[in-house]
Amino acid sequence: MSNSFASSTRAIACTASYGSGGLGQHFTQIVEAARQQNTLAHYYSGGIQPNEAAGQVVQVPLQKWVPYTPLRYSPGWTNYLDSDLFDRAVTAKLSPVDEFEGFGGQSLQCFRKARQLGYQVLHLQAANSHVNNVMQQHQKAIQRFGTEASWLNRIQQQKTLKEYELADVIHVASEYSRQSFLAEGFDADKLRRIELTVNPRFKPSVKRPDDGIFRIVYVGSVTVMKGIPVLLEAFSRLPGNDVQLTLVGGWATRGMRRYLQSWLALDPRIQVAPGDPLPHLQMANVYVHPTYEDGFAYAPMEALACGIPAIVTEDTGMKEYIQEGVNGYVVPTGNLEALLDRLQAYRATQLTINCS
Repeated sequence: MSNSFASSTRAIACTASYGSGGLGQHFTQIVEAARQQNTLAHYYSGGIQPNEAAGQVVQVPLQKWVPYTPLRYSPGWTNYLDSDLFDRAVTAKLSPVDEFEGFGGQSLQCFRKARQLGYQVLHLQAANSHVNNVMQQHQKAIQRFGTEASWLNRIQQQKTLKEYELADVIHVASEYSRQSFLAEGFDADKLRRIELTVNPRFKPSVKRPDDGIFRIVYVGSVTVMKGIPVLLEAFSRLPGNDVQLTLVGGWATRGMRRYLQSWLALDPRIQVAPGDPLPHLQMANVYVHPTYEDGFAYAPMEALACGIPAIVTEDTGMKEYIQEGVNGYVVPTGNLEALLDRLQAYRATQLTINCS
């Protein structure tokens, strides 16, 4: 990951724990890039490396009491408060260095404090596309399917917009994200492209199952905004008992839990398998990422690393890594028929292999 500010010391902060989930992996790569360049002063997160001198744990106890309050019904307010409390906790720990690097939606107070302390450069990592685009895409998904609310509310949107104004540099992980900022009138010189990579443990399996089952896998948050209803509807139209859909992830709302449980009761070919995605990816015939918005998306990249073709939407940064008909396909966002068509094509290929 290239960085044109390698001569300065830097503090980095993120709500995600080191190496945990997609955001945690993004954060980890930022931290390690700074460490390799000998510019890492401190990093702050919910979890750090063992015996890590540069890391400081910042824990926000919000999740412990959320289940006992009305907040449990509002993903947007839960996310906002969790991010804002983390932001304020890190602010209290900041000491003078040269630069600060934070993530969108969780850095406004840190930016303001960093300016007071004389930091030279403020970096913002945009894990998603421009927040206005995120809001628009989430609203499309919710208006179509209902079921649950977005993790992004208006106050979080406004906070992120203020971070954009204060940031000297905004880092984006895909051309999709970059274009979303340019569409909002941003100067291209303020945007920096970063390259994210997957863990080397994601590689093809030495032995794949040969039982005639056509396996479709999705990895990530099980939400409306990730397009799960589109995937379930498309899968339901595939006939036969020789197909299987595995959702590797969990839900965050009661609405999605009820929605998904109704599908599990109707179709035994669907299974939910939280935990390590690697074994499921290595057994898959195709990976599907039906999201309504993703700035990058680690899971489809991990699938490609495992030698599994990926079907992704037009609203993810991953689309630039897809070679049509070679390692996957890009389908219109929310288009059930287009997704079903690609799944049927891959299944026909699998049937041909099994019959040969």
